[in-house]
Amino acid sequence: MDELSPERFYDFSIATGATVSPDGERVAFLVSEFDAEEDDRHTSLFVAPTDGSADPYRLTRASSASSPQWSPDGDRLAFVAARETDAGVAVENGAEEGADDEEENGGPVGEGPKPQVWSFDMERGGDARQLTDRDYGVAEFDWGPDGERLVIAARDPTEEDEEYLQQRNEDGPIEIDRLQHKGDGAGWMDEVSSYLFVVDADSRETVRLDNAYDDEEKGDRRGLQPAWSPDGDRIAFVAQHEEDPDDTHVRNVYTIRPDGTGYQQLTDAGMRVQQPRWSPDGSRIAVGGGDPYNWYKPTEAYVLDVESGDFRSVSESLDRTIAFGGNPHWLDDDTLVGLFGDEGNTRMVRLDAEEDDPERVFVAQGRSRSVSGLSVSADGDTLAFRMADPTAGADIYAMGREGLDVDGSEAPVRQPETGTVSGDAEKGADADEAGLARVSEVNADLVDEHHDCVRVSWENSDGVTIHGLAYLPPGFDPEDPDPRPVVSSVHGGPMSYDSPAFGFDQLFWTSNDYIVLRTNYRGSTSYGQEFAERLRGTRGDKEVDDVVTGVEHLVEEGWADEDRLYLTGFSYGGVTTAATVTKSDVFAAAAAEHGIYDFYATFGTDDNHLWHEDEFGLPWENVDTYREISSITDVGGVDTPLLVTAGENDWRCPPTQAEQLFVSVRKQGVDSRLVIYPDEHHNIGDPDRAIHRLEELERWFAEH
Repeated sequence: MDELSPERFYDFSIATGATVSPDGERVAFLVSEFDAEEDDRHTSLFVAPTDGSADPYRLTRASSASSPQWSPDGDRLAFVAARETDAGVAVENGAEEGADDEEENGGPVGEGPKPQVWSFDMERGGDARQLTDRDYGVAEFDWGPDGERLVIAARDPTEEDEEYLQQRNEDGPIEIDRLQHKGDGAGWMDEVSSYLFVVDADSRETVRLDNAYDDEEKGDRRGLQPAWSPDGDRIAFVAQHEEDPDDTHVRNVYTIRPDGTGYQQLTDAGMRVQQPRWSPDGSRIAVGGGDPYNWYKPTEAYVLDVESGDFRSVSESLDRTIAFGGNPHWLDDDTLVGLFGDEGNTRMVRLDAEEDDPERVFVAQGRSRSVSGLSVSADGDTLAFRMADPTAGADIYAMGREGLDVDGSEAPVRQPETGTVSGDAEKGADADEAGLARVSEVNADLVDEHHDCVRVSWENSDGVTIHGLAYLPPGFDPEDPDPRPVVSSVHGGPMSYDSPAFGFDQLFWTSNDYIVLRTNYRGSTSYGQEFAERLRGTRGDKEVDDVVTGVEHLVEEGWADEDRLYLTGFSYGGVTTAATVTKSDVFAAAAAEHGIYDFYATFGTDDNHLWHEDEFGLPWENVDTYREISSITDVGGVDTPLLVTAGENDWRCPPTQAEQLFVSVRKQGVDSRLVIYPDEHHNIGDPDRAIHRLEELERWFAEH
């Protein structure tokens, strides 16, 4: 196989956001694609039959779409997008030709169109119709069960707020009274509240629900998450109505009537709850719930009885955490299905609404594929999700509910027809009623560049078994190995885990003859609470040992060239990388990406003060602890060539941390290099910069 160049990143697409139509016949999903000419990422909305019998059909092109959602009868498909104002709305508002400067015409502060809810008529066709017209856009929405109304979450500044926003827009002073004064990706915080509004889908007439409010960006920044009850009588939402919401992650479930009356708090468990979903009969609400501060503890599935107020976990005995975005869906009034992290994988678990009796299902998934983004049809008979397979891509799949109980070893997989999105794969044989249908094939031209992914395990220095994933270059034979260079790539979090993935980074490294090792070190969250909490209150010892012994294991197996071992990691992976090179010389070169290296100095300059306080106390009260957990304290032990990167506007792991590490290492004469990505937050979203990152890592490792 030819080497994969970093520029092929422009050919890489990401399918996400599957949502099944109420009748289970169609699935809408999103595909993110990269535009080399504009150096930008666009996310388009597609629709396809869930049986895989026809090509996915592209519905949007001009602007990025998000949050697709079918109307209750399935005749319309709504989504959020920042598009130019609908001509019909412009006429209704009496806009004059050429009057496009909103600020001069008394409009909202800021440039460009704001995200609104739009809707396609899936029966009659035509362009999308704009359903909302909020000056500051819409963050979230849900259809009412009658299909005639929406509930939306949107910012609603007061006159005083408007004056301040205008001051900020004109580069005036930033004035903040809030404890949570900044947020990564949000910037400097303001005091504008978000409210729920009920919107008539035909007339766009809007009513604000005054008691349903929250600051848009605070705490865990998950929004109001509105969910309309099946009978249309109440709207559930999640908010922080605490005395000082900036000093807590506690969130509760509330309900309110569509006319703004009947405000009621339903939970008071001192928890961090998320994503309420009503049972089909409206008697219960399912949520994900976790400790508001100790995120090493598993996030569990909870069921709330609306009448009695009974609030109980239905997954505690599983001792596994709900995967990111994997909160439970109702299959019927008594049964749910959710996604859980389970020993280095994300898999489906069926839950009983009456008792704690979780059951692992969808055995056909196996251990080499990982699922995400689950959606269930209104009748509970059809499921859609994204499934990642390192050898076959990461795509949208659909199956009948029966598939949860099928062994799957012989079940065929229906392939999509050929087309713009699905590539050149031929349609496969028809599957049985419970078989999988592959709805998309977004990276058909890259699948030939695939790599094998195998599970590996080893004992660390403490005798604890550690698990990981090894992505192998083409032609590599684990039974008769020819030692290869290894990139040890450390996941962030640390409350996270690695599962089988089809990602461009792995494709790039394996095509260039590297083995990629992804270690699920102590602190990773798919192995139960005890394993995850081994890291709690510590930094730079346990996870370092797990990473180092992992590459040493590959050397012992004859897989790895001991002179060409390299280390990198992003976010907490960057934290671990820096800590590792203060303690070990096993790596020929390392790259600490977007990390924290001085926990004492970062307190109050990042947006994670609640997390740090919970684990380590307050820095002025626990100076020694903060120094001990900071790699900068031991930076004198570094002699490994070190690349350090950061985002210029990263307020999760501020760029000053990277500067401090770089200067400290370079001051000692160690080969080091600093790369700052302008305008980037705690990620690298710009395609050109993502490509530069890979080029920089490749060059750095090749030089050493």
